[in-house]
Amino acid sequence: MQSNLDRYKKDFIALLKQGDDLFLAIQYECHQEEFDKQAQEKLGKKAAAEIIKGLPSFKGVYQRWYSESHAVLKQLLPDRLADFVRLYEKPKARKAITYENYMIEDYLQGLQVTRGWQEEKVVGPDAAISRFQQQLSILRSVEGRLSSSLFEIRQLVQADLFDSELDAALELVSKKFGRAAGAMAGVVLEKHLGQVCDSHSVPIAKKNPNISDLNDLLKAADVIEVAPWRFIQHLADLRNLCDHNKKSEPTQEQVNDLVAGVAKVIKTIH
Repeated sequence: MQSNLDRYKKDFIALLKQGDDLFLAIQYECHQEEFDKQAQEKLGKKAAAEIIKGLPSFKGVYQRWYSESHAVLKQLLPDRLADFVRLYEKPKARKAITYENYMIEDYLQGLQVTRGWQEEKVVGPDAAISRFQQQLSILRSVEGRLSSSLFEIRQLVQADLFDSELDAALELVSKKFGRAAGAMAGVVLEKHLGQVCDSHSVPIAKKNPNISDLNDLLKAADVIEVAPWRFIQHLADLRNLCDHNKKSEPTQEQVNDLVAGVAKVIKTIH
């Protein structure tokens, strides 16, 4: 099943792809003959025709792309949001329209400035090409931060869930349900070690690895040293006592040690 984080990444990649298509579209709309000629030289006549046929309408698609990109930047790169908006909006204090202050909003309105009876061009829609290119570059700069931001979000959410589960385990201990509390703490530890393996790109061969399996993998990959490896192995033994050893009932002290030990591991080993 695809996670929400995977969907966010997929949506962002699609947004970048749409931006690349819009960049080609605005170049084609402003310089059709030159664009067509260069495309044919690089791709051949048939392939060039297919590319051009598949281009979106810049004016028809841009506003949606802008809104979605605005939301992404506001969330992940807020210090560049003002720059992104500035490339779109017409300056309020603008007295004359020049190449330097012609923005994408002008392009969407089809604005072109000429002078004299010969209507000599001062500035036209092609000035917006570089503005959009800058916007696309700003959005692309989110790419590096996206993975780390989503990873941080995942870590925070996971940590909150683990804390809640350990609180529930402590509640079970207080009500003398030691085995259930130990089993719950063991599941939290197993999930956390699996996440640590994922964070450090440690491959897991087993389909359903247990705590000891994950612990050994992390030690072999030099993610953890001998002391924490031994401590985690001790927690694994306590978990097995709660889960599997029906001949001996775990003591409240053992269960408390397990829950406290798991809490320590999830806060110190990442």
